[in-house]
Amino acid sequence: MNAWIKKSFLAILSLVLMVGCTPFIENNEVEDIAPVIFWSISETDEGKLEISTLVPPLVKEKKRLLTLDVDLVEQGGKEFNLLYYRELKTGQLRMLLINEELARKGVKPILESMLPDPDISQRLFLLVFKGSFKDYIENQLNQQENLDLFLYNMLRHYEEYNQGEMSIINLHQFMKTLNSSYSFPILPIFKADKDSLVYEGTAFFDEDKLITSIEKMDEQLFQLINNDHYLKLFAIPDLAVTLGHVRSNVKINFNKNKSLISLKINLNGRIEEYRGEKNILDDTGFYAFNQEVESYLEKQTTELLKEMQELKVDPIQIGAHTLKPFSKPLSEKEWLNYWEKANIEVDYNLTIEPLTNVTQ
Repeated sequence: MNAWIKKSFLAILSLVLMVGCTPFIENNEVEDIAPVIFWSISETDEGKLEISTLVPPLVKEKKRLLTLDVDLVEQGGKEFNLLYYRELKTGQLRMLLINEELARKGVKPILESMLPDPDISQRLFLLVFKGSFKDYIENQLNQQENLDLFLYNMLRHYEEYNQGEMSIINLHQFMKTLNSSYSFPILPIFKADKDSLVYEGTAFFDEDKLITSIEKMDEQLFQLINNDHYLKLFAIPDLAVTLGHVRSNVKINFNKNKSLISLKINLNGRIEEYRGEKNILDDTGFYAFNQEVESYLEKQTTELLKEMQELKVDPIQIGAHTLKPFSKPLSEKEWLNYWEKANIEVDYNLTIEPLTNVTQ
């Protein structure tokens, strides 16, 4: 009899585990719930977390912004349900926007609170923002229909087509980089104000703490040498030229004692617009122009890499190129010691297709 009871208990326990490790069934009726599409997280003057979200998403009702001051992220998810007549569900959470000042203190505690949640996708987009995202949302509520879905579709578009316009990073990618050797995480950074939310560039992290961000020319170079190795449009205002459909191939080499790091970068593209003074329809003028662009890019790229050395970060993951078969890998500390002191040599080889638009 005892053996029969034990077997029955094990069978019931196995059934419980199969249906989700809990005997409680959650209410998922569409009429009673509202899926959350984004969370915006900032830090208050009192050291609490200010969490905001937009409700209701994807429903023809007047939208409003819900905001809470809490001590813990999961506490915010719970207390939102006390402010809205539908139960808010994180199953459709697609974006997490983190304020720049909070990101400088570290994002790991926030992200680790989300990792165990089976409802939250590992493809959750992560963003850093400057300014007030709350002001932007409140001002745009009556101007942009389905604003939350609009932001998500923008990120998904650039992730899908890999145009090198943005550094699109999800939760899985960030945590994988954070926990890998020779890797320093990155995130896209946006500037938010009452009237606009504009992509500004790429934020560099040391461990889980934001230390700096790049924009404009440095951002374009970073896209070419590390992220997508492609730019649909590559504007160089200092040389009065815009290159189009630029693709890069980057080769990284070291000398024997790793005191010299060489980057050979082949760029292929075409001139979309030129407003400079050289006659690039002439062979001599075109060759001089080509040399001018190569020299300019070499100088700018070298300065960008030296800035990374000074900050002791390696978001390009140059250290991974030190790994060789049948040899002992360097520790991350050893690599950073080499990286900080190494000389940098950058060589561009630019191949340009015939002109498509010339202003003389």
